[in-house]
Amino acid sequence: MIRVILPFHLRNLAQCDREVKLDVRGEVTPSAILDALEERYPMLRGTVRDHTTRNRRPFLRFFACEEDFSQEDPNIKLPEKVARGEEPFFIIGAIAGG
Repeated sequence: MIRVILPFHLRNLAQCDREVKLDVRGEVTPSAILDALEERYPMLRGTVRDHTTRNRRPFLRFFACEEDFSQEDPNIKLPEKVARGEEPFFIIGAIAGG
C-alpha cells in the first residue's frame, strides 16, 4: 500500500482523511500514484494534473523522502521506502507571493 498525504483542499473535495492508502500497479512512480488516486477519487481528476496534458498543476508540488519530485519526469521510480509504504508521497499546495 502506498501512503499519500493530501492538502486540505483536495481532502475536502474528495471527502477523505489527510492520508489515503492506495494500491499501485507496477512501478511506483508519481504518475502511477496519481492514476490510482484519480481512480479511487474520480472527483480529483483534473485537480492535480491537467485533463489534457496530464501535467502537474502549477501550484501543486510532490515530495517523497524529503526530496522534491515536482519537476522530475512523472515516470521516475520513487524511493523504495515509498513503494514499501514506510514513507508517504506528499502532494502539497504551493504558496505564491511577492
